[in-house]
Parts: sequence; structure tokens; C-alpha cells
Amino acid sequence: MSHVPPNQPAPWNRPPGPQPPGPPMPAPGPQPHPQAAAAPRPGAPKPSALKDLFTGVRYLLRGIGWTARNPAQWLFGLIPALIVLAVYVAGLVALAFYLDDLAHWVTPFADGWSGAARTATRVVAGIAVYGASVFLAVLTFTAVTLLVGDPFYEAIAVRVEESQGGAPPEPDVPLLVQIGRALKDAVLLGLVALLFAVVFFAAGFLPVVGQTVVPVIAALVSGYYLAGELTSIALERRGLLRKERFVRLRANRALAVGFGAATFVVFLIPLGAVFAMPGAVAGATLLARERLADDPLVAGGAPASAGPR
Repeated sequence: MSHVPPNQPAPWNRPPGPQPPGPPMPAPGPQPHPQAAAAPRPGAPKPSALKDLFTGVRYLLRGIGWTARNPAQWLFGLIPALIVLAVYVAGLVALAFYLDDLAHWVTPFADGWSGAARTATRVVAGIAVYGASVFLAVLTFTAVTLLVGDPFYEAIAVRVEESQGGAPPEPDVPLLVQIGRALKDAVLLGLVALLFAVVFFAAGFLPVVGQTVVPVIAALVSGYYLAGELTSIALERRGLLRKERFVRLRANRALAVGFGAATFVVFLIPLGAVFAMPGAVAGATLLARERLADDPLVAGGAPASAGPR
């Protein structure tokens, strides 16, 4: 089928006689994706890390603003988050009942200490155990909620894309393959989260640093992985699997950390993870669409392989 340049009438609709010159025809060969303009050009100065950090926070605010303007989508996205929240709250409440026993179990070395030293050590141990559990819960909450509510959040992401000019076509991947990939990614994220939880638990025993610096580092680390989970919907729709997604996140690390750390802090607010989850998905979709999907700084701008793993 012949190509008719935009803003020109088709040959069968043109009046007779000489025609005014139209816009130049595009050069042969692959054309850049229309969203590529949103990403920095090769050779152009990349935004500073501090600027990208705050830009990531703004993406979360933009996503929350989008759900505020679309309350039906916000209510729609609450359903899976409420289901997962009920399970997580039950687990954390049960943990609180057994926290004293757990603190004794992880500090057997303090049995022969004086009463004050033993009590102080076990209080710190209890705080560290519960803090590590909350960190693990926040980090895995997103993965589990996305897994449970995949149809809900996929629909929200499509609505966001359509409000910005159109969503890419859904990849031709069988449903069972998609579920298998989601399960694999959730398990891998859970293992990574468990590893970091152990590290932060041990670091929590450090005087002063364990109660000040460690929580900040935990928020930054979890924010990076939260950004990876939340942007997965929009990026998988573009054929980018886990490895390719994290290549783009590493190329925009400050942007991802800014978005994810802001989301992590909001998720720490009671019920924040439930009420902000639809907005976080919307913000992640905007971030992926505008900054991650077509990043010319990654592999020279070549599209990432979407082959099987």
C-alpha cells in the first residue's frame, strides 16, 4: 500500500493541475520512535543526578494527580491492594506477638549479661527484626500486589498511555508465559529483598548509625527495586524483560531511586501502600513511557532484545 505523507490529500482526492510542494518524504530505513524525543540525545548533556532524583519524585506526584482526576481508575486499583494488605497486616500482627521470643532467639549471647545490658540489646534486636520485616513487606508488597492484580494495573497503565497519546499494542505472548515470568520475577525479587533485609538487620545493631543511616540506605535500595517492579507493566508491554528493564534503570539510577524512594516513604504511611498503589502504577507508566522506553544512552539507542529467557 502506498504511503501518503501526513497533511496531504490522497492522490485520488487531489484537484487536477500542479500541486504545491508538500513536506519532505522521510528517509528510507527505520524511523525513530515518536517517544524518543523525550529521552536525551546521544552526546547531549545528561541531567544531573540531583535533578533526576527530584524528577523521579515528581513522576510519583504526577501519577497520584492522574488518579485524582480519574477516581474510577483509582477505586478500581484499590481492590488487589486491599486483598494483599489484609494478608500482610495479619502476618505483621502475628510477628508482633512473638517479637519478644524472636529477640531472645537471635541474641543468645546476651543471656549472661547484666539486666540492663541484656534488655537494651534485646530491645534493639526486636526493633531490628521488626524493621527488617517491614522493609521486606514493603518491598515485596508491590511485587505480590502486581502479581495478584495484574489485570487491574495493566488496565490502569493502558488508560494512562491512552491519555498521553496512545498505548503500544499488547505483546503476542501466551498468558501462561506471562504468568510464569511474573512468578519468576516475584521470587527473584523476594530473594533479593530477603538478602537486603538480613544485611540491614545486622547493620541495625550498629550504635547510632543503625538507627539513622541504615534506614535511609534501606529506603534508597528498596526504592530502586520498587521502581523496577512498578515500571515493569509499561516496559513489558514494549517487549522489555527483566534484564533489559534493569539496564535502563541503571542508566537512569537517580531517576529510578527518586521515584522509588518517594513511593517507599508513602508506602510506610499507614494504608499508604493501598491508597497510593494506583497512583504509583500511573506514575511509573509515565516514567517508563517518557524516560525509559526509548533511551538512546542504552546500547546506542538500539531496541533491547525481547527474546525468551
